[in-house]
Amino acid sequence: MLRALTAAAAVFVLGAGVAFAAGKAEHPHDHAFSFDSPVGSYDMAAVQRGFQVYQQVCASCHSMDHLSYRHLGEQGGPFAAYMVRSHDTGEMEMVVRRPEHGGTFVDVTENPWVRQIASEQTITAVDPNSGQLTDRPGRISDRFRRPFPNEIAARASNGGAYPVDLSVITSARHGGADYIYALLTGYTGESQGLLYENPYFPGHLIAMPPPLGEGVVPYTDPNTPQTVEQYAADVTHFLQWAADPHMEERKRLGIVVLGFLLVLTALLYFAYKQVWRNESH
Repeated sequence: MLRALTAAAAVFVLGAGVAFAAGKAEHPHDHAFSFDSPVGSYDMAAVQRGFQVYQQVCASCHSMDHLSYRHLGEQGGPFAAYMVRSHDTGEMEMVVRRPEHGGTFVDVTENPWVRQIASEQTITAVDPNSGQLTDRPGRISDRFRRPFPNEIAARASNGGAYPVDLSVITSARHGGADYIYALLTGYTGESQGLLYENPYFPGHLIAMPPPLGEGVVPYTDPNTPQTVEQYAADVTHFLQWAADPHMEERKRLGIVVLGFLLVLTALLYFAYKQVWRNESH
C-alpha cells in the first residue's frame, strides 16, 4: 500500500510539474496568414519561399517523413506546373503557378522543377544490383531526405535533443501556425548553457538555437525583405501547406455544400407551405 501511495504521489508531482511548465508558455499572438479565414487560400509565393527556408535552414536537423518530392508538384502544390497560352507570343508555355483562367495541369512526372528539386538531393538507398547501401540522386518518388539515419545520431548531433519531424507540426501543436511563427520570432537573445530563452516554449527554455537571422536565406525576389519575420512567415506557410495540402479544395467543397443546403432549405420551406396551405395550425 505504501509503495502504491508513493508511486501515485510521484506521478502526481511529475504531472503537476509538467503542467506547470507547460502553463508558463506565453500564448502565441495572432498573425495574419492568407489561409486563416473560411475562404482563405495559400499564398503560393510564400509557400515556395518557405520551402526554400526549410531546405536551406530547417532540413539540416528536421525531417519531413510524410512528404515525398512528388507532392510539391501535385495539384495544389507550390511547384505545380501548368501549360498556359502566352499573351505575348500566343504559344503554349509551362509555368509554375496556378493560372487565373484556363491552363492544363502538367503531370508531376513531367514537371522539370520538381525533378530538379529531387535530383539535387543525395539519397542513401540499397543498390538493387549489389544489395549494398549507396548514394544516388533523388527521384520525385523519394520521401524528403532525412538529415540523420536514426534517432541516436540525431541526438548525438544536437546535444541530446531530438529534432521533431515537421510534416504535420502545425496540426500537432496547440496554436498551430501562430505558435510556429511566434516560436521562430520569439527568441530573446538570452541563453542558459545549451538552452535558449523563448517565452513561447514550455518552460521558456528550448534546446534549438535561433535558426533564423537577417539575410541567412537569399531570396531571388529583391522586393521580398530578408528578415527573421519574413522568413518565419514564409516557412510557416510552407509547414501549414505540408500539414494540410488539401485545405483549399476542402474549403471550396464546403462553400458548395453550404450553398446546396441553403437552396434545399428554401425548397423544403416552399414545399411545406404548398402542402399545408389549406390546413389550419
